[in-house]
Amino acid sequence: MQDKNIFLTGDSIILRPLQLKDIEGNYRLWLNDPQIILHNSHGRFPQTPETLLSYVNAAQVSGKEITLAVIDKNTGDHIGNISLQNINWIDRNAEIAFLLGESKFQGKGVMFEAGKLLIDHGFKTLNLHRIYCGTSSANTPMQRLAEKLEMIKEGIRKEAIYKNGKYFDIIEYGLINKSSY
Repeated sequence: MQDKNIFLTGDSIILRPLQLKDIEGNYRLWLNDPQIILHNSHGRFPQTPETLLSYVNAAQVSGKEITLAVIDKNTGDHIGNISLQNINWIDRNAEIAFLLGESKFQGKGVMFEAGKLLIDHGFKTLNLHRIYCGTSSANTPMQRLAEKLEMIKEGIRKEAIYKNGKYFDIIEYGLINKSSY
């Protein structure tokens, strides 16, 4: 696959910046799909091409966020997104966020591979000291992913997310760049 927009390359995926053409694909549909957004904060307001266009344009120029499309190497399909967001350049930390949109890739390790690539980039290139994430207590696949990425459970925010008529705890995970000492 010859794509000049490749940012990071793994064994089965590439990561590239989001592009305006991504809006025309399944991306918007993911954000309106109740199964895909079951455990995250998406889906509270409908995603339209206009809102997604605004987000993609803002992500391209933000100095506090790196949002990348996860592309399957075999097909060239956009299958999800991964981002470092809320980058704090003074304290050298950022939140990592995952969105796997194409359900046929669940359980295939693509988000683990994407996470490894982006965490490595965050620590080695951006000189971050800490990368963290939070997930709903009901989202056991994300909890397993955080642990597989060697993130440490740091705490719980009690009843911090309201989803589908119920409050859920948010479990916080973090990873320290040991080489930054």
